Formats: sequence, C-alpha cells, structure tokens
Amino acid sequence: MDKKQLLIYNELISKYNFNEKQKHQIKIGVYQNLNVNYYLKPNFNAYQMEEIRLGLMQNLDVELYAKPEFNVNQMVEIRKGLEQNLNVSLYAKSEFDWGQMREIRLGLISNIEVLIYANPEFNDFQMNKIRLGLEESLDVSWYANPEFNIFQMQEIIDGIKNNLKVSLYSDPKFNWQQMKEIRKGLEQKVNVAIYAKPEFNSEQMNEILSGLQKNLNVTIYANPEFTPNQMWEIKIGLQKKLDVSIYANPDFDENQMFQIRLGLENNIDVSFYSNLEFNKEQMLQIRKGLENKINVESYLNPSIYWKEMERIREELERNK
Repeated sequence: MDKKQLLIYNELISKYNFNEKQKHQIKIGVYQNLNVNYYLKPNFNAYQMEEIRLGLMQNLDVELYAKPEFNVNQMVEIRKGLEQNLNVSLYAKSEFDWGQMREIRLGLISNIEVLIYANPEFNDFQMNKIRLGLEESLDVSWYANPEFNIFQMQEIIDGIKNNLKVSLYSDPKFNWQQMKEIRKGLEQKVNVAIYAKPEFNSEQMNEILSGLQKNLNVTIYANPEFTPNQMWEIKIGLQKKLDVSIYANPDFDENQMFQIRLGLENNIDVSFYSNLEFNKEQMLQIRKGLENKINVESYLNPSIYWKEMERIREELERNK
C-alpha cells in the first residue's frame, strides 16, 4: 500500500469504530483500488465485507446484495448468481434463506421454471425435491405444495416415476407413512380404494394391504374402529378359514380376539367364552378347560377372578 492509499485508508477507518477484521477488509479493498464505500459500514461484519469486496473485484453489481439484511451465506449465493449471469432478482430477497437461494440459483442454471418453487413458503429441502423433479421433467404440480413435507413429496415422486395414479394419495391429509402404504398397494395392483382414506393410520392400511395381497375378504376388518392388532387377529383368522364373525367386533381387544381365535383353531365351542364380559385371562382359563374336555360351567362366571378360575380348572382336570 502506497502513501496515498494509506492516507485514504486511515481517513476511511476514522469515520467509524471498526474492529480489526473489518479494518483488514477495508485495507485490502483500498489496496486493490476498489470502491470500498459499498461496504464501509460498521453493521457489515468482516465476512460480509469480504463478499462485497469479492464482487467488486469482478465488477459485479454488488448493490444487489450489499445490504446488512443479507447474511454472508445469502451474499455468497447472490454473488455466485451474478458471476453466472443469472437473474438473481428472483431470489435476492431477504425472505429467502441461503439454502432457498441456492435451490433457486441451481434451478436457474438448469434453465427450469423456478417460479414454481421460488416461494419462501417452501423450505430449501422442499425446493430441492421440486427442482430435481423439474430437471427430470416430472409433473411436479402433484406435489409442489408447501403443505407437503419432503417425505410426502418423495412418496408422490416415487409414484409419478412408476406411472401410478398418485391422485389417490397426493393429499396433505395423508402423512407420508399412509402415502407409502397406498403407493405400495398401487404398485401391487390391489384395490387401494378400500383403505386410501385418512381415517386409517398407516399400520391399519398395512394390515388391509396385507389382506388384499392374500386375496382375503378385508371388508370384514377394513374399519377404522379396529386397531392394527385387532385387524391382524381377524386377518390371521381369515387366512385359516375360521368364522371370524364370532370375534370381529371392535369391542373385543386383540388379546380377547386371540383367545377366541385359538379356540376356533382347536375346534372347541368358543360360544362359552366369546363374551365381552370375560377378560383375556378368564377366556384363557375357559379355553384351556374346554380343550381339556372338562365341564367349565362351574367357573363360567365373569365375576370370578381368573386366578380362582385357574384353581377350579386345575382341580377339575385332576379329578376328571
């Protein structure tokens, strides 16, 4: 730095209370004969100053980003866009964070219709899904919605790529796990209309899908009142060709259903205990008694504690 530059530098830094790192950027700019007035503001930190200086070195229109409201990462994205002769006005806005700016910049490089996602309501991950879809010539209109998170978007993308009828699940009412179960059903060419309903959670959908794959009459348990475990018990019964109507009742919990199903599998008269008043432990004692061919009527009473039922059963089995 010559004497004239040193004089200019000293005069400039005397205007404000700059820290050493800021002074360093001003000093470099003066040495490079740049118009440091663009960043001669104490509310720019040294890293912001450096980004403006780098733009000045390349004769870029730094006025587009020499603003304190842009952090250094945002400035980087705008500077890169200017270097690449892109229309940075589409994203040189403080409402976009640097990740969003990056996705718009990359879209401009690819010459795609970035206005589809140049919306601050999309986060950068959502923008990424839309950008990549546009680059692959996908119909992104099915998922270019800020209400979809990236996992939902991915399920729709997978469906589009497999030429599936994504209209059946491209709805924000479905979470991504539900979307996945519907997509799997479409891939396997089953009638997803039976369970493609928001009132079914993903686990329930999975049980219905599993039944459809096995050509079972899933309408017996395609009811949102059944838990996934209850659905599983009914599905197993259908697979084993049992009369599941005996226990296909949402009021039976899965453990009660299990005891009734085991009784049906063992060809015993489950009517003795297929009663909502019996809990699972009581049903177990009655079932075991029936399987061991004893007269269970002596303890066939919901008011008898299951431990007492067990004692009576074991005594009857010893004395038969």
